[in-house]
Amino acid sequence: MAAELNPTQKKSTSEVLRFAHPFYTPTPIAERSEVSGIGTRMTDYVQTQLLPIPAPIRNPIMMLSEIIGDAGVTEIEQAGTLIFHTVGDTGIETGSTQQLVADAMSADYNAAEPASSPAFFFHLGDVDYYDNTDQGYHAQFYEPYKTYPGKIIAIPGNHDGEIFKYNGVSTGQTTTLEEFQANFCQAVTGVPPAAGTIYREMISQPAVYWYLNTPFADIIGLYSNIAENPGYISGSTIGTAQKDWLTQTLQAIATARKTEKRKALLIATHHPPFSAGSHSSSTDMLIDIDDSCTQASIFPDAFLSGHSHNIQCYTRYITVDGKEVQIPYVILGCGGRPVTHVPSANGVKTTDATTVPSSHTFDKSLSTYGYGTVTVTESKLTIVITTVDSSGTKNLFDTISVDLI
Repeated sequence: MAAELNPTQKKSTSEVLRFAHPFYTPTPIAERSEVSGIGTRMTDYVQTQLLPIPAPIRNPIMMLSEIIGDAGVTEIEQAGTLIFHTVGDTGIETGSTQQLVADAMSADYNAAEPASSPAFFFHLGDVDYYDNTDQGYHAQFYEPYKTYPGKIIAIPGNHDGEIFKYNGVSTGQTTTLEEFQANFCQAVTGVPPAAGTIYREMISQPAVYWYLNTPFADIIGLYSNIAENPGYISGSTIGTAQKDWLTQTLQAIATARKTEKRKALLIATHHPPFSAGSHSSSTDMLIDIDDSCTQASIFPDAFLSGHSHNIQCYTRYITVDGKEVQIPYVILGCGGRPVTHVPSANGVKTTDATTVPSSHTFDKSLSTYGYGTVTVTESKLTIVITTVDSSGTKNLFDTISVDLI
């Protein structure tokens, strides 16, 4: 005789999902029935799990002089060139890959010629994995960059904001981003306690999202929250304060262009708008950013991201002020965390599922370690992508150039 099921185990078969989530379906979103407690898309559920975005400690605007001083800015203005490093997804508990990349970046500096060296390192997020404590930051941030000469600024990644790691154990912080803020958004410039005996002066970033005003580039860093997939800069649970700020900031930049020299505009998020790698594209996030850009009538000249642990290069084709422009979208999640597979780029033009008519091509990809070097002058923006192999040898992977017209 078959065993009787425990009454608590009995469940109507109509309540059991065929798949792990109900949206493996060809049914268009508009035609789907809402799933109780979830919505009509997987991302409806993801948005309910996002964590609050910490309010700025002051107006989220930085001047380059706050990072490298007035004399450093003067050197850059006289040289006519701004150079900076950029990469994300660096933190690793053990292993040498992060150190290999950090040492390769350090070798780009010449103390005798600071104007031709990188002005700073813009970290694209995931500074720390699973140990958001002073000890974790010391091991995963201060130790690997102990000989890196430049200042380091950052936007947080999803792991920087986590309160619990994947197995439910605390990451060491009781509120989201508290350790990131303690090291990147401290009240005044100085050496944070987590650095210990390693001397590294960290600046006082005004917020976890910010606008950096430099002589040749306007740089906007946004926080795309804690989800593995995808990223969000606004939403029902986190509000619209960051997106509203982005719109206002872009409008101010657009207004300044009418009376001042035209500078390059770069926008960065940890989660990538386009991705074919181990992490998916963040379409809703791109819709938000497109909306802000459309309201301000200005789009970025280049877009930087991390999150996917590899290198991916895209070109977006979009009409701005009646003229089609090409915008590079570059993923540099290759700063030290073990790399993940990415398919070979196919160059096929794909129509974008956003509110702004556009398309993009997937131009290049590689599962490897490395970093980017951004160079901006009055007339050109260039992104050089350098790979770093297991011996520490550097090789050129790609050079992306944008004319600033």
